[in-house]
Amino acid sequence: MTQGFDSVALGTELPPLAVPITVPLIAGGAIATRDYFPGHHDLEAARGLGTPHIFMNILTTNGLVQRFVEAWCGPGGVFCDLKIKLGAPNFPGDTMTFSGTVSDKRDADRSVEITLKGKNSMGNHVTGTVRVRLP
Repeated sequence: MTQGFDSVALGTELPPLAVPITVPLIAGGAIATRDYFPGHHDLEAARGLGTPHIFMNILTTNGLVQRFVEAWCGPGGVFCDLKIKLGAPNFPGDTMTFSGTVSDKRDADRSVEITLKGKNSMGNHVTGTVRVRLP
């Protein structure tokens, strides 16, 4: 189902999305995005960098942000802009929970801005905004 522009109000909260952080998610995301940095797939290399485990790359985070917004807006939504900032790392065994709110609405192009965050047990892994055009 596609979210319609006319049915969205400022302050609308998106349904939360909990994403279990696993080794296959982190390593698979790194491989899929051709990010072969050892800290994203090699446990000993990650520990050599001072981290307890492999950690998620920004491109995988970006994809998860898109998944979160698309789950709300549906296939009729068109992404216009995405701005994110990383914070606490995502390590296997944790869960990242997304939350978001419609923070701006533009009649001219029928778009909304969503302010969002993805939080794990250490704090915010990702914060940012997404602008999506709705039918």
